[in-house]
Amino acid sequence: MRTALLQSSGRPGSTAENLKVLDEAAGRAAAAGSGLLVTAELFLTGYAIGDAVAALAEPADGDAADAVAEIAGRHGLAVAYGYPERAGADVFNSVQLISADGTRLANYRKTHLFGCFERDHFTPGERSVVQAELDGVTVGLMICYDVEFPENVRAHALAGTDLLLVPTAQMHPFQFVAESVVPVRAFENQMYVAYVNRVGQEGEFEFVGLSALAGPDGTVRGRAGRAEELVLADVDPVLLAASREANPYLKDRRPGLYGALV
Repeated sequence: MRTALLQSSGRPGSTAENLKVLDEAAGRAAAAGSGLLVTAELFLTGYAIGDAVAALAEPADGDAADAVAEIAGRHGLAVAYGYPERAGADVFNSVQLISADGTRLANYRKTHLFGCFERDHFTPGERSVVQAELDGVTVGLMICYDVEFPENVRAHALAGTDLLLVPTAQMHPFQFVAESVVPVRAFENQMYVAYVNRVGQEGEFEFVGLSALAGPDGTVRGRAGRAEELVLADVDPVLLAASREANPYLKDRRPGLYGALV
């Protein structure tokens, strides 16, 4: 499954403009044979927009979701996009996966909030493993800081995730996460990890780009630089199966020894 990583901060503060950016990227991704397009964290609204996050938040089945579904259906590819989700009095930092026919497949709420900004503006999610089936691939959802907790990614591995989608807002000076941690997570859990970042300066934050699709052998199949970019890379189930056979981490685990972790 060819996967497109949209490294872009879009137009912070304007859902309408970000939908236009998404539409244009979906067209390019589909023309290149992609079956899936993944955006960065909070792509639909922007990240560093302060209290406007709450004002722009929408339900998972709101107008913005309908617009994304229309884009996915028109271009014939699935879309995973980051957005602020309104649910009653709560606002969640969420990612939603919509299929190529416009069906809402899965919605995940970030469980590990990073820094004062996120803790002040969002409610943490309580479900660590959210998955969906897409073209025979088990796709899992996670957001940014979540992937830095090894237990979190291992839970996905044990649940059978083949491709972990991680919209992110990775900022300076933590670029080592994109460069080193993400490929290690892919290898130690025998899965593909699509890590899709914002880029450039937003308020007090400098986003470092470096989006990547890391494979189960620990190699990076596609890597962006520090500018806006659409990265294309392939998820290969045959390679995944062979890598899991050669690297039996999950089979060789001894859970009885790890009780102190919880």
